[in-house]
Amino acid sequence: MKTVAIILASFCLTTAALADSCADQSAAKKLAGAAKTSFMTKCTKDAQASCDSQAAEKKLAGAAKTSFTKKCVSDATGM
Repeated sequence: MKTVAIILASFCLTTAALADSCADQSAAKKLAGAAKTSFMTKCTKDAQASCDSQAAEKKLAGAAKTSFTKKCVSDATGM
């Protein structure tokens, strides 16, 4: 189980390093108010879908899937 956790953590760190988080993207675009809220909502939904598909590719289930998805979405959104 520790090996799985290490692999998942390194994968999430690599993924986060390759792409800007939603928060970084909204700051770069200088979004505020409703535009920022709308952008963050869409970006978070996209991140959730992406992380769910990554978990499915890795054939994760149960607590491992939940943990992976939570960390992945958190990294992707910057929250």
